[in-house]
This record gives sequence, C-alpha cells and structure tokens, in this order.
Amino acid sequence: MKIRLVVRLAACGLMGAWLLPAHAEDDRMLGSDLTGLLGYAREHNPELAATRFEADAAAQRAHSASALPDPVLRAELMDVTNQGTNKGASLLPSQVGSTRYLLTQSVPWFGKRDLKREAAEAGADQARGQTAATWAELSAQIKSTYAQYYYVAGSQKITRDLLDLVMQMEKVAQVRYANGLAAQQDAVRAQVEQTVRKTELVALNNTQRQVAARLNALLSRPATMPLATPQRLRSIPATASLANYTALENRIREHNPELFMDEAGVRAGEKNRDLVYKNRYPDVALGISPTQSGNAVREWGVMVELNIPLQQEARRSQERESEAMLAAAKARKEATANRILSALTENLSGIEAAQHTELLSSGGLLPQANVTFESALIGYQNGKVDFATLLDAARQVLNAKLEVLKAQADAQMRLAEIERLLGEEL
Repeated sequence: MKIRLVVRLAACGLMGAWLLPAHAEDDRMLGSDLTGLLGYAREHNPELAATRFEADAAAQRAHSASALPDPVLRAELMDVTNQGTNKGASLLPSQVGSTRYLLTQSVPWFGKRDLKREAAEAGADQARGQTAATWAELSAQIKSTYAQYYYVAGSQKITRDLLDLVMQMEKVAQVRYANGLAAQQDAVRAQVEQTVRKTELVALNNTQRQVAARLNALLSRPATMPLATPQRLRSIPATASLANYTALENRIREHNPELFMDEAGVRAGEKNRDLVYKNRYPDVALGISPTQSGNAVREWGVMVELNIPLQQEARRSQERESEAMLAAAKARKEATANRILSALTENLSGIEAAQHTELLSSGGLLPQANVTFESALIGYQNGKVDFATLLDAARQVLNAKLEVLKAQADAQMRLAEIERLLGEEL
C-alpha cells in the first residue's frame, strides 16, 4: 500500500498540471508575458530609435526640398586707384570711381520645385516605411524567441517532473527488490534513466541561457540580465487560417512595410524621371544691379540669365537612366509582393498544421499515454508488468507533453511571421 501511494503521488506530478505555474512575483519581472517585452523593446531598442531619427530627418528634407536657392549679392569696385585724381587708392565704395552691386536670384523652371518636393516626400515615406519594417522585424523576432523561451521552460519542468517520478520509482524498485518481488536490475534501470534526464536538463539549461541572451539582445539589455519565467502564450486568432487568405492578402497589400517602401520608391522614381525631363528647359536667374558713384546710386540695371541646355546627349542618357530606375522600382515592388504572398501561404499552412498537431497530441496522444502509464503502473505493482515497460510508459507521457509544447511554440512562431508580413497585429 505504501509503495502504491508513493508512486501515485509522483505520477500525479507527471500527469497533472504540467504547464508553467503563475507566480505573482514573477509577473512583476520582465519576461513573464509577451506584451511587456514588446513594450520594453519599442522604448529601448537602439536600431528602432535610429530608424525613427532617420524618418524625422527625411521629413525635414522634404520640407526644404522645394525652397528657392539663396540669393547671391556681388559688389564690384571700379577704379579703386582713382586714376586721374589725387585721392589715391581706396576700398571704400564711396571713395572709388564707382561701385556696382548685383543681387541675383536663381529660379528653377516651372514645375521643378514641385517635383523636387514630391520626390523628397516619397523619400520621407520610404524612411517611415523603414521604421515600420524595422519594428515588424524586431517584434517578430521577439515573439519567436519568446515562444522558444516558453518551450524550453516548459520542457525543463516536464523533464524535472519525470526525473522526480523516476527517483520515486527507484525507491519502489529498491523496496520490491528487498522483499524479493523484483530484480535489482529495476533499480539500475531507474538510475540510468535518471542520468539520462539529468543530461537532458543540462542541455535544456544551456539552451535556456542562450535563448534568454538572444531575448535580452533584442531588448537591448545585458545578456546576463534575469528574465521571469514565461507564464502564457498568446491565443491564435481565428483569422490566421488559409480560409481567410484573400482578406489577409488585401491587408498585406495595404499595410506591409516593405510594399509601402517599394510603392514610395516607385513614386520617387516617377518624380525623378519627370524632373530629369524638365531639365530640357533652362533655369532662370533674375537680378538687379544698382551702381554707386560717390555716396549716391545713380544707375539701375536689371539682369536675366539662362543656362543653355546644349548637352542633349548627356540629357538623353540621364532620361534613359531615370526610365530604367523607375522600371527597376516597379519590378522590385512586384518581386516583393510575390515573395511576401508566398511566405503568407507557407505560414498559414504551417500554423494550421501546428494547431492540428496540438489538437491531436493534447486530445488523443496525451490522454492515451496517461492511460498507458496508469495501466503499466498498476501492472508493475501487481507484478504483471516489468520495470522497462513502466519506464517506457512514463517516457510516452513525457514525449506527448513535449509534442504539445512544440506544436504550441511552432504555431506562435508562424503567427509572429504572419504578423511581420502584415505589418500589424492580427
């Protein structure tokens, strides 16, 4: 009776609540849930901050792109030696023969300033798209790494539970051997199994440290900073399925940061092409020219200056270049769309497979493994089943729980990739 009680208590730990427990103290630490990690990264990640600053800089360039060039003032002193007089040389405007001033303002051809502004605005849109793409990539990495972190923590707990059970089973085997009911080999098998599980825990602990270091790096924290035990995974939205492919495709075309950047690149290419064609027409410089004699201005002149676009072959080459660059931007956008939609299909299929695997494992494989273990436990207590069968049944429970955990982590990683493609949460 005592043997049965000891083993059943240990088995309850293996077959009972095996997911990670919630602790109020851990909840206050970073790492217990995904929301806290994402909020911390948004505030502290330096790469994301750099893209924000670059977007601000691009926006400021757009504001100044259509501004007129600064006017130019020129002063020309005539007859500074005052030849024919007794005044001598001088550099004062009122004490030379005459001083001619020239104030000029360059004015681009009609429409050029607007095109420069619109091209710069498209560049600013690209910079904003880069910020969104950086955040989408960063958040996807955090989500995937957190899923791995959860999987490793869950695997550690399941393995420790099995180790505790095997230690109890060893005690039972020792008692049965002492009473002449079992061979000493049963205790030896239990000891070997403990060594195997301890080796697995060493590997899992190493993996846990590596995953935590990656997670801290994404958060811009020291690699050895502690993280709380992960408590929960996000639920998978119903929209994350192949049945909603068309709706998700439309959302991607509207919100994907890479497509947004490529679209802005096409607009910039169109404006730059139009600007190159505008270079067929001359820019204008307007000026006024007062002439000072003594202390008074006695003459006024006006000036119009045009650059003559004679280098037509060079301009035609620039036009062909702008057309080629525009065609490249359009082709790049199409290639990006094809790549993203292909990745969407792949990840939707993957998330459905992971969900089906979890359902089969938690609803079929795990209950069946628990029943098998219970049957093997009763059989071993009655002397009808050997110790190796009991150990194998315990391993089946372990593998079934790990299969559920793996399916959950896979689904979360697929969801993270889908949300990266969307550029927003599902």
